[in-house]
Amino acid sequence: MHATGPERWRIRVRGIVQGVGFRPFVYGLALRLQLAGFVLNDADGVLIEAEGPPGALAALAHALRAEAPPLARVDALEYVPIGPGGTAGFTIAHSQAAAQRSTLIAPDTATCADCLRELFDPADRRYRYPFINCTNCGPRFTIVEDVPYDRAKTTMRVFPICPACRAEYENPLDRRFHAQPNACPACGPALRFEVAPNQETSKQAEVHREHLPVALSPQLPDMPFAVDPIDAAAQALAAGAIVAIKGLGGYHLACDAFDPAAVARLRARKQREAKPFALMVATLAAARALCTIGPEEAALLESHQRPIVLLDRLPGVELPAAIAPGHHTLGIMLAYTPLHHLLLDAFAAAAPDRLAVLVMTSANLSDEPIAYRDDDARERLAPIADGFLTHNRAILTRCDDSVVQVLRAATLLRRSRGYAPAPIELQLEFPQPVLACGAQLKNTFCLARGRQAFVSHHIGDLENLETLRSFRQGIIHFRRLFDITPEVIAYDLHPEYLATKEALAMARPAADPSLPEFERGAMPNDTHRLNAAGCALIGVQHHHAHIASVIAEHGLAGPVIGVAADGAGYGLDRAIWGCELLIADLAACTRAGHLAYVPLPGGDAAVRQPWRVAAVYLAQAYGPTFTELGLPFTRTLDHERWQVLAQMIARGLNSPPTSSLGRLFDAVAALIGLRSEALYEGQAAIELETIAERGAAAYPFELAGGTPFQIDVRPTITAIVGDLRAHARPGLIAGRFHTTVAEFLATACMRVRAETGIEVVALSGGVFQNRRLLEHLDHRLSSQGLRVYTNQRVPPNDGGISLGQAAVAAARNRLGSAA
Repeated sequence: MHATGPERWRIRVRGIVQGVGFRPFVYGLALRLQLAGFVLNDADGVLIEAEGPPGALAALAHALRAEAPPLARVDALEYVPIGPGGTAGFTIAHSQAAAQRSTLIAPDTATCADCLRELFDPADRRYRYPFINCTNCGPRFTIVEDVPYDRAKTTMRVFPICPACRAEYENPLDRRFHAQPNACPACGPALRFEVAPNQETSKQAEVHREHLPVALSPQLPDMPFAVDPIDAAAQALAAGAIVAIKGLGGYHLACDAFDPAAVARLRARKQREAKPFALMVATLAAARALCTIGPEEAALLESHQRPIVLLDRLPGVELPAAIAPGHHTLGIMLAYTPLHHLLLDAFAAAAPDRLAVLVMTSANLSDEPIAYRDDDARERLAPIADGFLTHNRAILTRCDDSVVQVLRAATLLRRSRGYAPAPIELQLEFPQPVLACGAQLKNTFCLARGRQAFVSHHIGDLENLETLRSFRQGIIHFRRLFDITPEVIAYDLHPEYLATKEALAMARPAADPSLPEFERGAMPNDTHRLNAAGCALIGVQHHHAHIASVIAEHGLAGPVIGVAADGAGYGLDRAIWGCELLIADLAACTRAGHLAYVPLPGGDAAVRQPWRVAAVYLAQAYGPTFTELGLPFTRTLDHERWQVLAQMIARGLNSPPTSSLGRLFDAVAALIGLRSEALYEGQAAIELETIAERGAAAYPFELAGGTPFQIDVRPTITAIVGDLRAHARPGLIAGRFHTTVAEFLATACMRVRAETGIEVVALSGGVFQNRRLLEHLDHRLSSQGLRVYTNQRVPPNDGGISLGQAAVAAARNRLGSAA
């Protein structure tokens, strides 16, 4: 047999393969397999040319997938034989640019075990260095400006690398080979602790001084502190101070979680009356001291994404009630930066009498976006924070913490740090690049091409200029990073959503004189205009987008029974939809049934005041004499205000009809005396779930005929009134109500199945963040032989809308039905 001569293969690797140690990994494989050639980064991913025996080349191709570094994700691997070049040795070549970019940028990643070990090793040159990182961990997305991913295109470019770090950076066998944020105390970013600005005329300044250790007195603001910044912050926290801490994607506000007064001050200063605070601990063992943690939840806590995980709190844990009022869960995350690890270690030493647990909440006033630029943070947070633990490594992209809960499976409730901007790989094909602009609340946008959907990090509620600026700049940044120029723009049908107005403005000529300046894109400080003139525009109904997000995630074929349940979405009849039974595929949907309409007096005011909706449901069930029922609710009802609302309803003034299941939850919470005023979105429903008893029997309900059919809950309301008159426990009523909702949704699904033969159900919408409801409904549907699918990789709330919009737009555009 003749010996086979050497061959040379050109290998293209696409995916998350830059900034994750992929080139040194390839270099090591080439040395092991005795191959010649080179590897380099370019804007299309990683390019390899390797020369050697065919068996060794085949082994290389196999190992590129099978042995990839922990943070790498190989989405495509292609190779073609080319003529041997007679190359000797294997090298790592300089990065190259390319006309078409398909490189994927890695998300920011939690400190790896190797770096953590070095961080606390007194013999290591990076001992206690708060910016230690390597190719397996550290900042990525939040510091990168462009691709290829090189130091010069990150915010680390201002830190010239020292000889020791350069030796690691240039050694292909070192863990820090081409780690772009690589640094050490001699050459990298530096940490500092600052006392909040001392405004002598402000009472707030006195509060600042009161909660700082004497050694950190702001009387000498121009003198450096004699203590380490980490120790200064830890001492301040132990003394009851609130400290603003600069993280990967923005600032957090921290305080001692076991200090009721500090927690109360944080709530007051942040103007966040009741929404739960997240907590940070150092280890899984510390988290287990607070909450019940199953194997899947433990894996999430310790994953390299390090999200906030919602966990059932243990009975008897003596945290202040103000941490998460009205909740049976706590949002816990483990330390994910070296700075966090050092701070928690120092805080444990400064407060040895208690478990080291810090409140770690987004640094903003209520409803504002998280602060991430230093000057802005100092200005906005000075009235809140007593001190700042900050540094001089700039954050380019604001990125909030991700939130996950194990429902039917691990489900993202907020997809941001640790997950974005990694694309979601789909079975769906996007024939033309699509931009989907998302919803008004919990906004994300989505850029999609090929089989990849780049769902953005959490943008937030588009209700102020700064959040809208983040939305616009985020789209510009994603378009540049991933070289996607949209040809189709998808948007929500609600005419007043800012995301909708932006979509329409983008697709029109910039000089269109009919547009106001705002819609022409004249956003202050924007360096690029979101010009997409000439794009096809496709409006997508809100609840169709919810169901489409599930269809796209799971690659479902054919129509599904879609159950979309949330607080509000603009309906095709201009009503406010929110409990919809849909027959849906990606291209189209038909409304099969819905919760019967009730008026929503005052519109958005009724969302903030659940008592209004409770009164409406009582009036629907009993007529105007409901005020004489003698219930605690009716006795405390402001009858004059109700008469004004009743007049509004009768005259059709600002009382849009709604089928919202979220509002029904609100109504029941108000009716049983649990919550008449909501301080944040979903509060009443969350508190109702918290007290709900298990195993409670359902109340009656009716499914009225017609097309679409209607779910009539007047029998439910009258039965609840009966329980209230019998002095039933609020928890029992809440439990029976949850059972009722699961039962009427299951019954509705089975009616649609009987009429259509469809055996697949897709559940989406913010209501399905209710674990009690979801578990019961899933069991009922599955026991009837229906296959149930829910969101997992994008949130079931409006954070997943953009993916659904993109999927619908692709399907409609493929069918030529763009409008």
